[in-house]
Amino acid sequence: MKKVIVVTGTSSGLGLSLVIKLAREGHCVYATMRNLAKQDALASAAREAAVTIHIKQLDVQSTLSVEKCMSEIINEQGKIDCLINNAGMGFIKTTEQATEEEIQRIMNTNFMGVVRCVKSVLPYMRKARQGHIINVSSVGGLVGQPLNEIYCASKFAIEGYTESMATYIQPTFNVKFTLVEPGGIASEFANNLLAEFEATKPTEADEYTPILQKYLHGAKERLASGHVGSIYQKSSEVADCIVDVVNSKKPPLRIRSSDWANDFCHMKTLGDPDGTLLAKKIHDMFL
Repeated sequence: MKKVIVVTGTSSGLGLSLVIKLAREGHCVYATMRNLAKQDALASAAREAAVTIHIKQLDVQSTLSVEKCMSEIINEQGKIDCLINNAGMGFIKTTEQATEEEIQRIMNTNFMGVVRCVKSVLPYMRKARQGHIINVSSVGGLVGQPLNEIYCASKFAIEGYTESMATYIQPTFNVKFTLVEPGGIASEFANNLLAEFEATKPTEADEYTPILQKYLHGAKERLASGHVGSIYQKSSEVADCIVDVVNSKKPPLRIRSSDWANDFCHMKTLGDPDGTLLAKKIHDMFL
């Protein structure tokens, strides 16, 4: 069935790959991005794939921008069937090294950006008694990792936020929720993350320096050697996982996008891999 789908963060990487695949499936796709000056790669990919993509400006850090974009789409299509919150940013620094402004920026983009978009579309979905909200999280939303505590905190927040809504909004209003939890993605996202760290890393060595160097050496080595198929997936592979979720009649609450991601989170998800048992238990306990 053709759906009206809104995707955030589509100028490159996973978002770009995803909207092309969704359009090929016959869906009406709105690709949003903060900076429309970066739309050329997406427009070119759409022409090459011979698909129609509606490109709109949306800055997840701005409530006004989010509400304006969603309102325009509702006016044009009369509905939004599926929202995919993909916009986000990585961050590598210890708590002591990170500035308060950096921490706020990560939380504002990765978590509050999701909240703003959900808050904007949920009234329409609730009224229609149908809809699907897919939040792109990470294995870092289930398992904390060294030097990634700020990033992981933002993804843990998305997990708790989404899981909580699934316990009452989904059974009451038929608005479904899914968390997609990839491992590493070999894309511009990973390269930009490493480049940003190099540009903002502490200028003076401290006790964290050997740990950072060891971590970064391993990350760069894995990217350079193309560990695709193990830790790192191609953007297109994660996009395929999300397309399957979009087309599913009974989408899971959470899904990892690779065998590696499943293994990595195994100890956290062993008793309830897709999260549906826990969501039902919590619903029944409180409601």
